[in-house]
Amino acid sequence: MTLHDRKNLILNTDSYKLSHFLQYPEGTEVINSYIEPRGGGLKDVVFFGLQAFVKAYLSQPITRAAIDEAEELAMAHVGYFNRAGWERILERHEGFLPLEIEAVPEGTVLDTRIPVVQIRNSDPTLPWLPSYLETALLRAVWYPTTVASLSFACKKELRRYLDETSDDPAAALPFQLHDFGARGAASEEAAGLGGAGHLLNFLGTDTLAALSVAREFYDEPLAGFSIPASEHSTMTSWGKPGEAEAYRNMIERFAGPGKIVAFVVDSYDLWNAVDHIVGVELKSLIESTGGRVVIRPDSGDPIAVLPRLIEHLMKRFGHRVNGKGYRVLPDFIRVIQGDGVNLESLPRILEALKIRGIATENAAFGMGGGLLQKVDRDTMKWAMKASQAVINGQPRDIFKDPVTDPGKRSKAGRWAVVRKANGYEGVRIEELAGRENLLRPVFRNGRLLVDDRFAELRTRTAAEFERLITAPHAGH
Repeated sequence: MTLHDRKNLILNTDSYKLSHFLQYPEGTEVINSYIEPRGGGLKDVVFFGLQAFVKAYLSQPITRAAIDEAEELAMAHVGYFNRAGWERILERHEGFLPLEIEAVPEGTVLDTRIPVVQIRNSDPTLPWLPSYLETALLRAVWYPTTVASLSFACKKELRRYLDETSDDPAAALPFQLHDFGARGAASEEAAGLGGAGHLLNFLGTDTLAALSVAREFYDEPLAGFSIPASEHSTMTSWGKPGEAEAYRNMIERFAGPGKIVAFVVDSYDLWNAVDHIVGVELKSLIESTGGRVVIRPDSGDPIAVLPRLIEHLMKRFGHRVNGKGYRVLPDFIRVIQGDGVNLESLPRILEALKIRGIATENAAFGMGGGLLQKVDRDTMKWAMKASQAVINGQPRDIFKDPVTDPGKRSKAGRWAVVRKANGYEGVRIEELAGRENLLRPVFRNGRLLVDDRFAELRTRTAAEFERLITAPHAGH
């Protein structure tokens, strides 16, 4: 990863922030702000990514060279730059940002409209600093959390259908959704952060950058797994007459006892490949590997193609009927659907399988751009808003309440997050009443205060998942 090779943090903001230090009332000493998702299409918020940002961006001091570079650009760009403020950070605080950041534990699953991060300045001469960091901090939180939340939503759908159609849902679920999204992500950093968010919920990925993020920032030696698999370039390089030999090569090189191999079968005629090559010519070879061969279709409407493909395989290789009355292929052969999979299509595909009497465990699914790229800040309506100012020693609640959009009304005051009967809720700090505040300090004046391991996050998210699927109507 190149997160440590970040550019100038002073320039990691929006242009209009450069003049904000002159816009607060005289006597302003502290600004308190919070980050929350305000709604959108995902109900469950799987908080993730702040620790990576703190380690990569806030644990290194600002330098005079960075101040000089930022001043030159800012003055040419907008004509304003807070040289005195950044010099104070350099000289009084050794270049480390005098901020306190609080956050709920990463891996926690909350409702929307609950603060997940809260930030305030610790140097009363620098009240502009928390909001100056909004651009970088909000981006660091909204993207990996949104991907983790999307993956979590897919996990709930997969578990629901596994519960209905399969005998051992817990065994199948960890590898039911595979990350194919690296090439569709906007950058390697995005692929790594989003891919790591996915790995809170599943164990399968082809995004190597996600493994690097989990290792570098969350002390996880190996966060995910993959298998040898083909693509169309390796299959078509054999030519159409050599299609069978391309499949045979995959099986002979990579299959074996306890091993899994996957290859794509739609380079030419999917049905000929399944019915004649896989199902006849290579049938005995597949049956005798002692491992598992996974067939991948990669075109067509998956709602129509996937059930038909599995039934074609059942005609050639047979099937059993499980304890819930659904058909299951022999253990040595399965299917992975990696094209056209997203949160909207996934339950429709699963329902199509169920209607045909096909157990969910016959297929795994891969998500690419639909997992790592087809999200934005509005997917969960993320915002960072100032909620309290201290002016001449007196706290003042601040908020926005636009008459044209009540949904954008922001919170006032300092906030806490507490547990309730089946989940969490946000309360004002003065309403804490002795309850544990889950908005715990994680960063203060250049020091990381909480250093969670990825395994801890996974355990936390898994417990939240079980809580939600066992009490689906209880709310959070």
